[in-house]
Amino acid sequence: MATAVLLPWVLWLVLSLVGLYLLDLFAHARRGLPPGPRPLPLIGSLHLLGDQPHRSLARLAKTHGPLMSLRLGSVTTVVITSSDAAREVLQRHDASFASRSVPDAVGEHARNSVPWLPHSPRWRALRKIMAAELFAPHRLDALQGLRREKVQELADHVGRLAREGAAVDIGRVAFTTGLNLLSRTIISRDLTSLDDHGGSKEFQEVVTEIMETAGTPNLSDFFPVLAAADLQGLRRRLAWLFARLHQVFDVEVDRRLRDRDTGEPRKNDFLDLLLDATEGGFSTAGAGFDRDTLRSFFTDLFGAGSDTSSSTVEWAMVELLRNPDSMVKLCNELVRVIGSRRKIEESDISQLPYLQAVVKETLRLHPPVPLLLPRHAEATTQIMGYVIPKGARLLVNVWAMGRDKDIWPEPENFMPDRFLKSMIDFRGGDFGLIPFGAGRRICPGMPLATRMVHLVLASLLHQFKWRLPSEVERNGVDMTEKFGVTLKKASPLCAIATPI
Repeated sequence: MATAVLLPWVLWLVLSLVGLYLLDLFAHARRGLPPGPRPLPLIGSLHLLGDQPHRSLARLAKTHGPLMSLRLGSVTTVVITSSDAAREVLQRHDASFASRSVPDAVGEHARNSVPWLPHSPRWRALRKIMAAELFAPHRLDALQGLRREKVQELADHVGRLAREGAAVDIGRVAFTTGLNLLSRTIISRDLTSLDDHGGSKEFQEVVTEIMETAGTPNLSDFFPVLAAADLQGLRRRLAWLFARLHQVFDVEVDRRLRDRDTGEPRKNDFLDLLLDATEGGFSTAGAGFDRDTLRSFFTDLFGAGSDTSSSTVEWAMVELLRNPDSMVKLCNELVRVIGSRRKIEESDISQLPYLQAVVKETLRLHPPVPLLLPRHAEATTQIMGYVIPKGARLLVNVWAMGRDKDIWPEPENFMPDRFLKSMIDFRGGDFGLIPFGAGRRICPGMPLATRMVHLVLASLLHQFKWRLPSEVERNGVDMTEKFGVTLKKASPLCAIATPI
């Protein structure tokens, strides 16, 4: 009896769901969205993402095209996978897509974060301070001696490990070098040391987990109605990780404030400038500095600045170790240009075209942020004959663009020579290679990152010969990626150095 009563209701529910599903498909077609996979009821195309979304989306684009739409949960997402589509979005319609689609897990941090703030007067004011006072060419030129010192400390540390016969964790030493370079620039002291395996490793682990957590597919982003529940706990996890970094930064700020109160001489570093701003120096420009803004500034600078550069150095080293011919070419160029001189100057980089080609090829194959940071459509816009609706989320799959066979012959192979007779650059003008983004939201730290990557890589190769541990040579290098906001090597590269 009960079954007979329930059966009509079950049939009605099933038919209603099917009807809603068909209406959604019809509405999708009528809206003029770019092509994409047919969504399932409720979840849309979430089941197609997997744990390597950059690869999954690249495969889907081969079927549905370089401008592709997906319904991920209840959110319309548009994925760009070609240089032509990227140029349309990031150059011709940059203003319409200049705001961010902020992951729910980032939470309160986004209120003061240059990478995550919407395109607004506040964002412009904060970015202007960063660009003018930290990454401007004259500022970077003035700190060449500091970078030379940090790189020499790295070489000395690797030399000690070489004499002991110990393997070098390339990612860790590159991370620590970048971290201390930033900390000396910003607070005039090292946050850790290359010999302090515990301190630097812990800081790196926190930053790495922040990047992984922020990049983890989150139900709160796909079903905003569920966001308040934070079902996966990612917002709580990220808040705890941010708090760990904030404790470190608060100690430094409090120390500097005490020095100011006791009349200690000014350091005239970036922290002094920001503390001046908290007293009103930049408030009229819309920056509105306070302690929370300082914390977010430091989190962005120390986190992204150290993580992306060290990851690029690690990927470059592993590709060179797997491709001995390229390693030999680069080392021969260093000998020819630098000679017996131990220290490489930044002015030498312009005379090292093969070094520059190696870095470009590394960024092509292993862009630090494979999907860039997601953008948000401020208004309904027509792109390449399709409609991108207001509120849609946009992803630029630069990982897939770096493997586009229409642009790159033998795209899966590491071939730095492809850049020797090419004018293609990665600074936002050549849309086939935009690892740092393009347009208004291009990475502001790119000028420092590129100097450091070239300098660190050249110094490691000019002063040492490198080989893989015997076990790795027998079994092959594990090239597995760990997806997050940044694309890390899942297993750290440890290599054996021999002084030259």
